Amino acid sequence: MGDVLVTLKVMPEGVDSDLKVIEDRLREVDAGRFNSLEKVPIAFGLVALKATYVVADEGGAAERLEEAIKGIEGVKTVETIEASLV
Repeated sequence: MGDVLVTLKVMPEGVDSDLKVIEDRLREVDAGRFNSLEKVPIAFGLVALKATYVVADEGGAAERLEEAIKGIEGVKTVETIEASLV
């Protein structure tokens, strides 16, 4: 099997959330291989984080990655916005 590049939209709990701490924790997630991180302005000072990871092309890998990220303190929601074979 190959690998899948998964792009996730990570929303912090609010504008007061410490994005630096969340960014550091996103880089440490072990459910996938960290690839990149981008800040995306949403509205009224709220910034989402667009993170990409490489995971194995096997059932449940993307879901395990999402669950690992949801467990990060300060993260409100996680949404897979794209997945493609690499």
